[in-house]
Amino acid sequence: MQRFLDPAVLARISNLDLIAKTVVDGFVAGLHRSPDFGFSQEFAEYRAYSPGDDLRHVDWNVFARTERAYLKRYRGETNSLLTILLDASSSMNYSSHSVSKIDYARFVAASLFYMAIQNQRDAAGLIVFDDEVRNYIRPSTRFGQLHRLLAGLEHAEPRARTDFAKPLHHFQQFLRRRGLVLVLSDFFEPPENVIRTVEPLRFHGNEVVLFHVLDPRELQPQLGEPVVLVDSETSQRMEVTPEYAHNDYRQKIDAHVEELSSRARGAGIDYFLLRTDRPLDSALAEYLTIRQERN
Repeated sequence: MQRFLDPAVLARISNLDLIAKTVVDGFVAGLHRSPDFGFSQEFAEYRAYSPGDDLRHVDWNVFARTERAYLKRYRGETNSLLTILLDASSSMNYSSHSVSKIDYARFVAASLFYMAIQNQRDAAGLIVFDDEVRNYIRPSTRFGQLHRLLAGLEHAEPRARTDFAKPLHHFQQFLRRRGLVLVLSDFFEPPENVIRTVEPLRFHGNEVVLFHVLDPRELQPQLGEPVVLVDSETSQRMEVTPEYAHNDYRQKIDAHVEELSSRARGAGIDYFLLRTDRPLDSALAEYLTIRQERN
């Protein structure tokens, strides 16, 4: 039975490697087909097995019928390239419960890195950004890469403001071949700006996914009295009444989420909303299942 892991429980585990393994074991166990989220999905042909080939790609049904080993080959088959862009701006530090947005994003990124490297032997890399690129770990399959990536996530501390233009420019400078680009952010920018900045990655043949990380109270604020809210990135102050939070704000945040999702789909970019109170294995299993069904 699949384990649905509470983010609050994961937050008490200090080891990202252990968190990633626990989450991945949980949601992979619940999938009915391969959890591969890379590119080698479209079957092309069979190839005879040669010593040293990865046994995971042997078609054992064919072997049972013919007693000969054949590997399935897929269109564009190479090891996939996964790059995660992690927003570490100040707003990602927000939390209304035991798990902040940055921690939830760390858990998601660590889990996907673990699956890419340990389960699929794919190259994986990381860009941590706010209004500058704070860290860049080049995609690799070298020994120790998972440790380097998890250390990069551990040291990603929220600060400054968000600026998508710089990390995306930085990423394109090192673009060598197409891959899967995952952007983890709260996307507190106009949706048209986000898509305009991210969309060029699609022109290079990359598959782009936006993981929209939001706290439940950002989606459904609950105020009992007027409060003064301070923007963590700009320090701007705004007095908010319970009526405004319940009516006007909810309409605005719902419209923001819908517009970002709609513009992403229109640009051929995947969009997935992640609430920080949702169990990680449940959220990731749902997302990967959607990818499998589409492929």
